[in-house]
Amino acid sequence: MNDKLTFNVLLLSMILLSCTAKIVSRNYYQVNAAQLETIEKDYKQLYKEKPFSLAFTSKAFTTVQVEIITDTLTYIYDFDVDGRPILDTLQKYGLRQNKIYSLITKMKKIRCTWINSFDYYVNDKEQHLIFISIKPVLVRYPLSPPRYYIIAYFDRPQSFDKMGRLLDGKRVDRLRKLNGQVFKKITDRVCYTIAEKYR
Repeated sequence: MNDKLTFNVLLLSMILLSCTAKIVSRNYYQVNAAQLETIEKDYKQLYKEKPFSLAFTSKAFTTVQVEIITDTLTYIYDFDVDGRPILDTLQKYGLRQNKIYSLITKMKKIRCTWINSFDYYVNDKEQHLIFISIKPVLVRYPLSPPRYYIIAYFDRPQSFDKMGRLLDGKRVDRLRKLNGQVFKKITDRVCYTIAEKYR
């Protein structure tokens, strides 16, 4: 009887977790669309000036990792979000410190854990997208892995199958995987996936 009860509790937990993930995927973008679009637009503009990525590395969103990409090397720094060294380092590498700090603040506000630019090719033509990863507040069940809501912003409209899954192109039925994940449609140029890793 105890084994059956334990099994039922685990089964119910798995069902609830699955439903929660679906609710997050359907509603998160709608609730936070304006903030997400501002973050994407700000990051895209700053990235054109000088390539970089941002990732929060602490659960409390107090430590941020800045990856600064130069012609020869990539520098990775961890900073206390409210510390002076982050501003000094951004200035040292010619990054707009106030704009990037504002971006970090916006990311923290909606629990955005990571933002990065990603290059890919279609018919030998270089394309670009921006990944934004969010760690939503969810009820965690025993033994359940953490979940991250990852949004991909494309520069142009994409193709999807009847189930809303991202395809390799208009005339191709093959699914396009990004970082090994299948993404689903939100809009013509925005899609999402739920993953155990934020990047």
